[in-house]
Amino acid sequence: MAVKHEIKSQLAKLLATEDLIVEHKQVQTACFNVHTRVLTLPMWEKASNTVYDLLVGHEVGHALFTPDENWLEKVAVPPQFVNVVEDARIEKLMKRKYMGLAKTFFRGYQELNDEDFFSISDESVSTFNLADRANLYFKVGNFVDITFDSEEQVLIQKIADVETFDDVLKVAEELYLFCKKEKEEKIDDIEMPSNEMGGESDQPASELQEQQDSPGEGSGDSQEQTPMPEADQSATAPLTDEPDVQTADAFESNLQDLVETDGYENVYVEIPKVDLEYILAKNDDIHREIDAWFNHQKTEIESLFDVTDGEFVKFKRNAQKEVNYLVKEFECRKAADSYARATTARTGVLDTSKLHTYKYNEDLFRKVSVIPDGKNHGLIFVLDWSGSMSKVMLDTIKQLYNLIWFCKKVSIPFEVYAFTNEWKRPEINFQTGEVTKPADWTSSYEKKENLLAVHEQFSLMNLLTSKTNGKQLEHQMINIWRCAKAFGNFYGSCYSVPTRMGLSGTPLNEAFVCLHQILPQFQKENKLQKVQCIVLTDGEANHLSRHVMVKRHWENEPYMGTRQLQGGVTFLRDRKTGNTYNVPYGWHGFSDLMLQNLRDNFPSVNFVGIRVLEGRDANGFLGLYHNRGSNAFFKLQSEWKKQRSFTIKTSGYHAYFAISAASLSQDADFEVDEGATKAKIKSAFIKSLKTKKLNKKVLGEFISLVA
Repeated sequence: MAVKHEIKSQLAKLLATEDLIVEHKQVQTACFNVHTRVLTLPMWEKASNTVYDLLVGHEVGHALFTPDENWLEKVAVPPQFVNVVEDARIEKLMKRKYMGLAKTFFRGYQELNDEDFFSISDESVSTFNLADRANLYFKVGNFVDITFDSEEQVLIQKIADVETFDDVLKVAEELYLFCKKEKEEKIDDIEMPSNEMGGESDQPASELQEQQDSPGEGSGDSQEQTPMPEADQSATAPLTDEPDVQTADAFESNLQDLVETDGYENVYVEIPKVDLEYILAKNDDIHREIDAWFNHQKTEIESLFDVTDGEFVKFKRNAQKEVNYLVKEFECRKAADSYARATTARTGVLDTSKLHTYKYNEDLFRKVSVIPDGKNHGLIFVLDWSGSMSKVMLDTIKQLYNLIWFCKKVSIPFEVYAFTNEWKRPEINFQTGEVTKPADWTSSYEKKENLLAVHEQFSLMNLLTSKTNGKQLEHQMINIWRCAKAFGNFYGSCYSVPTRMGLSGTPLNEAFVCLHQILPQFQKENKLQKVQCIVLTDGEANHLSRHVMVKRHWENEPYMGTRQLQGGVTFLRDRKTGNTYNVPYGWHGFSDLMLQNLRDNFPSVNFVGIRVLEGRDANGFLGLYHNRGSNAFFKLQSEWKKQRSFTIKTSGYHAYFAISAASLSQDADFEVDEGATKAKIKSAFIKSLKTKKLNKKVLGEFISLVA
């Protein structure tokens, strides 16, 4: 079964009890950077889950217990010998800290021993030096027969007893010196062998070596070459008195066979912390430009906006019923929640009506019900200002205005932002015709490798805000209404919108990046306990890019460029929450991923999506979240046919409302011409009821989330 790398990352973080950064890379061996707290794990694709858990637990042990210090300054001991003792210590401490790991280590090493990872199946363990046997004893000693003499047993016990890293260095030095002395004695035995009479040979070691290299000389042609004794074989290697730990080398070499080095390298990306000063277009600046543009056009035709503005006034009047319904539902739910949290407390004052019950009633004091205050609410609206919204922009604006009037009526602070790539275009002075080029685009964050890229051209336009007074707010809402009307009737409109207010691409995911700063800032400024984030869009956006250093052969210096994210091998990492998310292949899945990350960062915030759909788009949208042959798909499809709306609960939003644009565009008022037939009256009445029913259903579900 394939190993789920990011699940193992979570295991490492849980074991380490800290916000470790865990990366799975195409490296040969695991390592831990004690400075950056980055634990790099190889892609042990061929390892079983048990072995994987063993290896992760071992590396976390180093992360937890191996100190960040240059111990080579303290002792002159080869690292292999320190590793033997330190491995024994950290595994002991890990099993002590997490008792369940003892079974994992036991089974993992049993599996590794069965597969001969220490390369000992064809060897006699008794001939290994003490460091090798100690390494085997503390790892696979349950499965291999290993013996020690009395002097060696003392050192083995010291290794078993080490608790601190200073103890490790002391015992490792003893182990090294013991093995070095043992090696020197073996070399002496090889260089000066005893003769047949028991005396020492006077023949130089070089001549002995020559004879060993030519075993057949002087033996006769018929004599077969016989193998040398094991002790003599070591003489063919370079004679050195430095011992080594061959089982450690064998283990590392065999461990590399588990590593998958083919395919793409995993990439870990992070969300940049943006400076909103370079992204937010101020509310005053936006409407100053809109006013200037519309006034410029109005000089030619005085009544240019009369029809459009009249439609706004009519819509506002008709919308009051929905707004009042929202307010009533909101207040009822708030009151129900408050009473559900109500408590009863004693006042300390005797209740004289109960004095006669003193013999059998201990509770003679008056009580009072304490109803906690309702929560302070606030709403953030994120509006899609992209070209694909042109046909449904007005209907979407209608839904937005219903919610804004609701906020005003119940005194809830709100902000409306529209995402765009057009605002930072050159500005035109409509009086003089002068074009003012914007200042050089400035990045809203410091660009670093593997940060998600937010283009300098991206802006969030603060279209509407609760900070304005009622008269000013209505004027601004009319401005946006006029823009929406012009978008919906692009070729037939008698007026146009400012260039910088034109529809753009769909930088939705860039908006999600900015919400990491907008949400806490909005909550802090308004002292809110509960914030709702409402996203009004007609679809999701493509993956963001990531920053990467690019070096081209014809240039002297590299530069910070961008590269597209690759689904499946790219992971979004959040250091604040410690979560890691696998970037999906599908374009819509990346927006869901960004939303899930927001939900993990702001658990008290509800994220609600509102998507106004043309009838032909309903099945395609529904198919993004439910298989077309599933019961859930058919159920929601049926709901759409009957009610012209449905709610997705499997996306990145807490709730994703789909609403028919055609139904929203119908007038909710019951109006018929004088002299209309019964059939026309009936039809108009049914349309009116359907529209009201749709609005109430959607708004009712919305309030259940918000209240």
